[in-house]
Amino acid sequence: MHDRIESIALDDLGALRLRGSDAQRFLQGQVSSDVERLAAARTMLAGYHNPQGRTIALLRLILIAPDEVLAILPRELAAVVCTRLSKFILRAKVKVDDVSADLHIQGLIATDDAEPLPESAATCVRIADAPARWLSISAAAGKTASSGDREKWRSFDVAGGVPQVYAATSEEFVAQMLNLDALGAIDFDKGCYTGQEVIARAHYRGRVKRRMQRFVTYAALDCAPATSGLFTDGRAFKIVEAVKRSDGACEFLAVCALSARDEAQADSASLPVEVTPLALPYSLPE
Repeated sequence: MHDRIESIALDDLGALRLRGSDAQRFLQGQVSSDVERLAAARTMLAGYHNPQGRTIALLRLILIAPDEVLAILPRELAAVVCTRLSKFILRAKVKVDDVSADLHIQGLIATDDAEPLPESAATCVRIADAPARWLSISAAAGKTASSGDREKWRSFDVAGGVPQVYAATSEEFVAQMLNLDALGAIDFDKGCYTGQEVIARAHYRGRVKRRMQRFVTYAALDCAPATSGLFTDGRAFKIVEAVKRSDGACEFLAVCALSARDEAQADSASLPVEVTPLALPYSLPE
């Protein structure tokens, strides 16, 4: 590995392998992104949803070969998603396996303009440009040491407005609540997929009033995905992803109403949380 590349073990991530001549075609009917555009060297963010349009898991799709796709997701969801996908294979020429235990997943961050030099046995794909970040995937048997802090990787996701779905938040949020349309993880021109009707209706028939937004607390606070509460303006929120800063404050992504006027005031036994809104690096659809 290049000396100017920081490596971070992402042991909480797992992977599904979809292998067979219908691998991409099968995924095209299951997830919200256009899998036909999946290409080598970069990942594709895709939402896997239930019939009500709520996100079961977010998948980072990687094209390994024309008949093989890896789907990276939280390890705690891998077995559940593998089972659910397998129920819909029917006559498709594809096999879905949970290969989480067989792979070692690392995050790579460039400290300058360096490009990673992966080992010959590793697959290395770029996932972000600012800062430049990659996923490196190799056999677990050849696991290499990582020096970086897992929270640093998470902090870049929070700053970039990139959501994650965990067991505690699976099937909690409709796709647009996680800004998947703004992140290019929904294709409104592709064919049908599970949850497509609800997701399309939200897109074409009206403004989505609850969206994932970015905040930082004024005071030190412990927060984690699925934590719920109220802001001081009366808006209810639920945390999607969070990271603790060096000063003890919590920076987080949470789904809440875009403005206080979009939501009736709610009662809560807990004290309201005082926060500062932070900008997202992308615009939300009107």
